[in-house]
Amino acid sequence: MSAAPHFYLGVDGGGTGCRARIEDEGGTVLGQGLSGPATTRLGIEAAWASIARAFGAAAEEAGFGRAELKHTFAGIGLAGIGRKGALEALRAIEHPFLGIDFTSDGMGACLGAHSGLDGAIVIAGTGSIGLGFVGDRNLRVGGYGFPISDEGSGADLGLKAVQLALRAQDGRHDRSALLSEIMQRFQDDPMEAVAWMDRATATDYAALAPTVMRHADQGDAAGRRIVQAAAEQIDTLVRTLFDKGAPRVTLLGGLASPLEPWLAPDVRRRLKPADGDAVSGAIILARRAGSRMANCPP
Repeated sequence: MSAAPHFYLGVDGGGTGCRARIEDEGGTVLGQGLSGPATTRLGIEAAWASIARAFGAAAEEAGFGRAELKHTFAGIGLAGIGRKGALEALRAIEHPFLGIDFTSDGMGACLGAHSGLDGAIVIAGTGSIGLGFVGDRNLRVGGYGFPISDEGSGADLGLKAVQLALRAQDGRHDRSALLSEIMQRFQDDPMEAVAWMDRATATDYAALAPTVMRHADQGDAAGRRIVQAAAEQIDTLVRTLFDKGAPRVTLLGGLASPLEPWLAPDVRRRLKPADGDAVSGAIILARRAGSRMANCPP
């Protein structure tokens, strides 16, 4: 009698949403699901509840009940898993799977980008970070949080735009269309910008990034200065990962496509397109969990 087939669940839990996908042994997609934010910043229980909603939706689409989930290996990539005690708390949660493994959402994206092979990614979105792995070495460059780090990110672009707009407002910098538009958001009143700053988050600053990119692409001098400086920071992240031994690097995140034309030619030549997404990486993690169990002596 042949053994029952195994299935593989991948979950990518991020700060804006959670995605799940179930595949069979041959890689055929059987079901997919979505839910809201899943990050340990919201608390372990809230993060797991979002993960459960996403894989529950995927299981429903696949027609899975408890019997099928008992033959499923799960891989979970989760934002904020590096917080103290988070991994231990997650591993203590009861689950319906044959086996489960966890990693960060960034490492899940890296696994997917390079089909599980050695490599690295640079994420340029609201924040920025370079990370990857070579053999048993984990690589990390930057990504320590805005405003002390996350150079070249959307939040960084927004911050630099507000800084230059304020300088232009009081005569320390030439005005431009970009800087005028930024100040219009504050009714041309620096004290309105100060009041906004007191409550603004990295996401609020990053919301200004599309405006900065638009003006830069239209030739605005201040916009070009800001975007070129950001691109140089991303260049440095990419080069540093290569210097640390990464055989391949992929650029990901919401700013990846807009910023790529601004990158140095040597960096653009060396970047590799992603093989798959973060859910693909989580499924790789699940398959590895299955392989480890198969290789364990009874």
